[in-house]
Amino acid sequence: MKNFWQTLPRPFFVLAPMADVTDAAFRRVVAKYSKIGHPMSDFVMYTEFVSADGLCLANKEGKAKLLRDLQYSEEEHPIVAQFFTAQPGHMERAAALAQELGFDGVDINMGCPDRAIEKQGAGARLMQNPRLARELIVAAKRGAPKLPISVKTRLGYNKDTLDEWLAALLKAEPAAIAIHARTRREMSATPARWERITRAVEIRNDLQQTIDDRTLIVGNGNLIDIDDAKEKIKETGADGAMLGRAVFGNPALFSNSHELAHKPVEQKLNILVEHTKLFEELLSDVKSFAVMKKHFRAYIEGFDGAKELRVRLMEADNAAEVEAVVKNFISYYAVNG
Repeated sequence: MKNFWQTLPRPFFVLAPMADVTDAAFRRVVAKYSKIGHPMSDFVMYTEFVSADGLCLANKEGKAKLLRDLQYSEEEHPIVAQFFTAQPGHMERAAALAQELGFDGVDINMGCPDRAIEKQGAGARLMQNPRLARELIVAAKRGAPKLPISVKTRLGYNKDTLDEWLAALLKAEPAAIAIHARTRREMSATPARWERITRAVEIRNDLQQTIDDRTLIVGNGNLIDIDDAKEKIKETGADGAMLGRAVFGNPALFSNSHELAHKPVEQKLNILVEHTKLFEELLSDVKSFAVMKKHFRAYIEGFDGAKELRVRLMEADNAAEVEAVVKNFISYYAVNG
């Protein structure tokens, strides 16, 4: 079985899957500014989570729309397709599709707190059903025998049950487990407890003593940047770290150069325009332009006129209007700045 996880440098870094954020347009921008020409080109990307049930049960139009969430560019490798379901048969078929589409791995979402997903018995609800969780891992392996299967989860549901929950998952021998260091009940309201990632590593080491075949432990939660991630990895003994919100407005995050954070305002705004055009090109027929607007605040902060510019951009309805507003802003400040 091809297992790209075992070939990654240590420590390694992962772009977290985030609904309506890590779509095809955003990942392509991140790949351009973080991968190309930078030494940390082996960081891992995840798709947004995709409904395995939908892929199996939706009509032709619905399935075609879901498949758009699985489009990617070659620059994004290694890239993992993330699915959610409580049906092993559907997971098997979704994993087979991911293998057919050329993904490098399959991930099973076992941590999403969305109530609609939980109502299906999927996402975070799986933490209350370890037996089904293991069945889903086995089903994914059956569907995609050439790909490594991983899991993204949390410390527990209503309370921290890491010792029991992680031990249950490890019995199915996934290639990697990313652990958000909070419970489902805590959501993001409390600081991530990275000391529990240390405990996760201990549990893994106790249960899997053959180093070459160990499930990799990936910590997640409250990471500010790559330097912070490196420090947390060093402190906990984790194999890697997954970053989410830190990449907002900073597609160069994984280059470890911090270059975008320090780019002149004009360059950052031009990247925003580039991102917006890609969104319109790749996704405008399946997603509302309002999805793109959640990125505006992240790109536009920390400089004179940022608030006024954001207000104007929030009124834009397409990429052409965004570009016009940005060009006017740059021209005004070039003369009056």
